[in-house]
Amino acid sequence: MAEDKKSAISHGKLVGKLTVVVFAMFGFGFALVPMYDMICDAFGLNGRFVEIEQGTFGAEQGQIKGQQLATRRDINRTITVQFTATLNQSMAWEFEPLTRSMELHPGEIKQVKYLAHNKTGKKVVAQAVPSVAPGQATKYFTKMECFCFDQQTFEPGETKEMQLVFVVDPDLPRNVNTITLGYTFFDTDRKAGLESDEKIIMAAAESSKAYLN
Repeated sequence: MAEDKKSAISHGKLVGKLTVVVFAMFGFGFALVPMYDMICDAFGLNGRFVEIEQGTFGAEQGQIKGQQLATRRDINRTITVQFTATLNQSMAWEFEPLTRSMELHPGEIKQVKYLAHNKTGKKVVAQAVPSVAPGQATKYFTKMECFCFDQQTFEPGETKEMQLVFVVDPDLPRNVNTITLGYTFFDTDRKAGLESDEKIIMAAAESSKAYLN
């Protein structure tokens, strides 16, 4: 009976969080990046993870944090980091990681690139929103340099290679051997919240489950 009650409470929390996610998605197109930040912070989707431990964010803080972690590189441990890319369904783009997976030592500074191609005939200002799975790995993943820190402007037909420099904290829990970093690209000029975007909502749902665990 106690177990059922605990399960019901946990389920209720999850439903509540997912409800917030769904309504938040409808506001993306209107509130743009400030709304992205607020919702993503709540659900572990935001790439500005340095905030969690330092209470502030900035490229400089990310660099400092990364350099500190690099002095503690754990050469006796190897983990796998996977990279994925998703587009808001309203975007006629190509978006993909140039590296799908890599093995590294915690504390080792690594660099990867994502490729984005604006296939439309118009100028587009886009924002990348990152997520990390499992959720418990979020605060151990520090981005020193990332295209997600700023909006990206693409001219009609333009293709860009966008850089990410990161380091995984050596204090990453021992039960985490694989981390998946995913990015979703949003067109900040479209009212994307008015369109059905099942993939993004489901991704947020999965992240919320991890967050609860």
